Amino acid sequence: MTDPFSLELLTNYLLVSAALFALGMLGFIARRNLIVMFLSAEMMLQGVALSLVAFGRYHGNWSGQVFTIVILTVAACEASIAMALVVVLFNRRSSLDVTLWQDVREAGVAGTELADEEAEAAPLSTADGIETYPHLTPAGVEPAHPIQPWTERRR
Repeated sequence: MTDPFSLELLTNYLLVSAALFALGMLGFIARRNLIVMFLSAEMMLQGVALSLVAFGRYHGNWSGQVFTIVILTVAACEASIAMALVVVLFNRRSSLDVTLWQDVREAGVAGTELADEEAEAAPLSTADGIETYPHLTPAGVEPAHPIQPWTERRR
């Protein structure tokens, strides 16, 4: 029995993975919205994962698949951290534009031309007051909620 995974099939997988990576890189460079940049980085990661799986299949071992599972696990952690950063940025600046983060740059590092456009990207009004974050109800305490009509009928 011959292995149907030939060099031509590997080439097709690598072309698709290269296209995914290129589209992700284009989206990451061209866009300034944090969520779109995050999704573009995930697309680049999926392109790399596809190429690892293709190489693993071509060589007839599981190393590519195992490495892809490790990468996906790390990507899940990265996604949670990225979403936390997105929430913090949106609470502080009321916008998801990355040019608003120019003030966290190291001292002495030259700004980009995007920094000049910061005034254009600034939100029309900033939120004043104390930042508010959603909080969870402590375990074991039932949150206050109105009684639903269907539960009143059951009494």
